[in-house]
Amino acid sequence: MHRIRRISNILLPLLLGGLILYWMYRDFDFQSVKDVLLNEMNWWWMLASFPFCVIAQMFRGWRWKQTLEPLKEHARTAHCFYAVFVSYAASLVIPRIGEFTRCGILTRKDGVSFAKALGTVVTERAVDTLVLLVIIMCIVLIHLPVVLSFFSTTGTKLDALTEFFGQFSATGYIVTAICGIALVTSLYLVLKRLEFYGRIKATLKGLKDGVLSVKEVQNLPLYIMYSVGIWVAYFLHFYLTFFCFKETSGLSLSCALVSFAVGCMAVLVPTPNGAGSWHFAVKTVLIIYGISASAALFFVLIVHAIQTLMVILLGIYGWMRLSTTNSQTK
Repeated sequence: MHRIRRISNILLPLLLGGLILYWMYRDFDFQSVKDVLLNEMNWWWMLASFPFCVIAQMFRGWRWKQTLEPLKEHARTAHCFYAVFVSYAASLVIPRIGEFTRCGILTRKDGVSFAKALGTVVTERAVDTLVLLVIIMCIVLIHLPVVLSFFSTTGTKLDALTEFFGQFSATGYIVTAICGIALVTSLYLVLKRLEFYGRIKATLKGLKDGVLSVKEVQNLPLYIMYSVGIWVAYFLHFYLTFFCFKETSGLSLSCALVSFAVGCMAVLVPTPNGAGSWHFAVKTVLIIYGISASAALFFVLIVHAIQTLMVILLGIYGWMRLSTTNSQTK
């Protein structure tokens, strides 16, 4: 059963991404991609976008090291970088596995507590989600007509959740809350009776310490700078690719912002690096802004493929560097 679950965790995301890609490119002329790559694409702009991918991941490494220090966990800066590089590449195979991979690397190389490292990663994700939500909300408010047009084009009904929760009465909310509390209490009592409760308790404490580590960060402005800088770098990594193609080079910054926001939401779909879902979302926005369907398909196919290749190369580089460094135990 465990093996089946592991296999399904790998195959299902690949299958989902593959089905979306097949549906999008079922009538696409792949022979013309070579001509676009060699004759029509401005590679200088693509090369100019590469450093921002590296910078974003380095910001993650610096920020991670910063959150580990209050926990008395001192990882080497280079190892934080390499672990982040490897984690992104690993997530291409199994979505979300990278978080565990990079924690395991620091545990093996620098003797960092796995539970505490994982706790800081949980905090990271929460902070990233908050920053991204703020960015998306600002973009949505500024470009509301375009965003509404996107949902209308894709057939998404924004009132679905409202209708669902609207069916709950006040009593319903209270009963649901009581059931939730009862469920959590029951689980707590069951766990307390298990033999390995002490081990679980220690692990949960490590996670808790990691999650709360942000409160003890010594240089909070620097932490905020890293958190915002990550997304600024990601945006520039994406935005500069607009200038690689004649059709998209004249698009406004507004189009880039909306495309970036919608693309970030699409990546939440559990496919390798957002394959399929990211293509569909960004392509739809480009079409709304007047780009032809064929040009939009060329853009999302080439940009996503090259940026994914960059993630793979960084992962290989990180793995090679880690393999040449000595492990350091406490």
